[in-house]
Amino acid sequence: MSQNSKETKILLLTLAIVLAILGMGYFFVTRSGSISFIPTGEKTSENNDNSAKDSPNQTLTQYPETFAQVQNVPKGLFSHGGSTTWAPIRSEIDPAIQIVWPQFQLRYTDPIREAPSTGTGIAMLLNNELAFALSSRSISKNEYETAERRGFKIKEIAVGIDGIAIAVHPSLDIPGLTIQQHDDIYAGKITNWSQVGGPDLNIQPYGKIGRDNPDYAILTGTTTEAIRNVAADPGGIYWSSATLLVPQCTVKTIPIGKTADRLVAPYKEPFIPLSQCPNRRNEVNVEVFRSGEYIWSRRLFVVVKENGQLDQFAGEAYANFMLTDQGQALIGKAGFVSLR
Repeated sequence: MSQNSKETKILLLTLAIVLAILGMGYFFVTRSGSISFIPTGEKTSENNDNSAKDSPNQTLTQYPETFAQVQNVPKGLFSHGGSTTWAPIRSEIDPAIQIVWPQFQLRYTDPIREAPSTGTGIAMLLNNELAFALSSRSISKNEYETAERRGFKIKEIAVGIDGIAIAVHPSLDIPGLTIQQHDDIYAGKITNWSQVGGPDLNIQPYGKIGRDNPDYAILTGTTTEAIRNVAADPGGIYWSSATLLVPQCTVKTIPIGKTADRLVAPYKEPFIPLSQCPNRRNEVNVEVFRSGEYIWSRRLFVVVKENGQLDQFAGEAYANFMLTDQGQALIGKAGFVSLR
């Protein structure tokens, strides 16, 4: 037999083996019906080696439909607190959890000497004052490092999406702002509304303690206080959760965008005049946040200790409640964007 004939036979035999393996793979895939894709964790901290990992319970191929189907729910009284943005979500979800899981008792806890916020909530978690924290931003590098110095790790579990809105005095006549213009206002670079298409009126930024620069903004402890200030100041401006600002009766939210020719309103159009409030209120346009047409949004997180103790199980259970079909529907009902 010639050398070429032997090589041909070897090649044909190799091809037959490969086809047989592929055929077996196809048989098993079709027998199983479909291929399941498992969601992977997503880094949400900014270029941080210690970025949060998803809960083990989040790597299931399918989330439970209802609160009753959530597993590994601990028994006890669990304090939680943090971002005030979460208030509408808590009012929808916490009572519903208590009905199904009365042994999983929840207690919202404010800081003693400071206004509630994401920062104070995570600080309380690090100080063992909370079982888990509610956050409207990613965990900072400093917070990760503080946890490690105290002998444990923390992680963030994304459960929803919140849009950011800009509120101004109702009398201010302005088409809207670009993100850069907003940033320049809070950096002290733009100081008069005439610089952005408005009247000749000095701009007065209002902000939150621990969030904004006190050199350029009057800082307040709560969003309620900031809204009150803007409502009394024709040149005032403030930014916060769209869910908190859009329905207000004393301030109005304005369109924003990346460029001045593509401004998008955070509310459902047409805008309802504030004179009709509170009988009729403006509503958040969730669809523009979901589609990405409205460019300013952020994720909402449950922040959990990774210490293998009861607090970790409580935080993971709370996040898993949020990620059920029932929880995602309630997040939407509260005016936020669900992840699914």
